[in-house]
Amino acid sequence: MTRPRRKLLQQRKELVERYVRMAVRRKTTPIAHALARCFTRQRLRWSERKRKAALVSALRTTADEAARSRQRGFEATTTVLNLGLFFLIAERDIQSVKIDALTHPDPWQRGLAARIILLTIHELDIDKAAGNKLREAFDGGNVPAELRDSVTDALRTVRKAQSRAQRQFAYLRNSTIAHRDPDAIQQYRDIIEIDGLEVAKISGEFYAGTSKFMDVLPCLLTHLSTWPGMIGQLAARGKRGDLPGP
Repeated sequence: MTRPRRKLLQQRKELVERYVRMAVRRKTTPIAHALARCFTRQRLRWSERKRKAALVSALRTTADEAARSRQRGFEATTTVLNLGLFFLIAERDIQSVKIDALTHPDPWQRGLAARIILLTIHELDIDKAAGNKLREAFDGGNVPAELRDSVTDALRTVRKAQSRAQRQFAYLRNSTIAHRDPDAIQQYRDIIEIDGLEVAKISGEFYAGTSKFMDVLPCLLTHLSTWPGMIGQLAARGKRGDLPGP
């Protein structure tokens, strides 16, 4: 003979209280999260205004200087400015969607913004922009060892963040970003389970590396604009046969 099921209020007092606490938490947690996102969104929009303006200005200035340097034939300076512009473009892309990745009220929009950040970091081919050309720029511009070491340290930080993103989120790239998993059920699960905070941490590590490079960039450009730096670049240009004849 089966025991009749007791109603909620017929249970022991501690069980009733635990059930009520769980029910209240289940109802209020999404509301609390939504309010927190709304508040944080407004704060981030305000705090990111100056950063956005600085990024836009830096992009414009670096692009103009890189084009001018290329036109004048200073290869080392062009290479350094090109690498700076390379990182600034990636930063601007991430900055454009970072707030949405953390605070957008639509969870799908948050996930999409997080996927864009991951794709930007994951697919950044640093070696193409900072490989042999950068070493040649250092040699051609007679860049001192301490400046070279500072750049190497900055690039190491960027590569570390990129490597972490590639290890931790390779499945997301293959399933939901660069490619699309034919198993749509799994693809959907991967999309809705993206951890925006973890993605934000990786983008913060990426920023740390690019900021290191941008901090040393003025010192690099200052050296390349000195007589030793300019003579070294002209000498390297002469070896390549790029100098105009008399």
